[in-house]
Amino acid sequence: MGSPPSAAHHRELALGETADLEACSRGIAWVRQALTDWGLLAQGQDALLIAAELLSNAVKHAGGIRRLTLTHRDGLLRVAVTDPSPEPPRLRAHRPDSIGGHGVFLVDRLAQRWGTRPNGRGKTVWATLALPR
Repeated sequence: MGSPPSAAHHRELALGETADLEACSRGIAWVRQALTDWGLLAQGQDALLIAAELLSNAVKHAGGIRRLTLTHRDGLLRVAVTDPSPEPPRLRAHRPDSIGGHGVFLVDRLAQRWGTRPNGRGKTVWATLALPR
């Protein structure tokens, strides 16, 4: 028997202030497992890419990853990464021929909405995308 349509699935992964690529790999594997557990992996490939970009941006530009959060409710999946930097990510002009620098552009293209909110001395960057219930 499945969950009622309004039931939320929520998971958090605390990573301290991990600032290495191993933390990114761990976070991506964690997202993949959550999507598998919720029966959403086939529809959640964009979520994996969004999570990878948010995690790697936190490591490269924001001093590390504090927490990764997933919430699935009413057909929407929210991926959120908390880091220690108060500086918000910036969507810059996209240069398809450049090596790297595509993270925020990809998040902007794949997510229905994305944004940032203060979190202590740092921030949480979040992205929401539609997935089936």
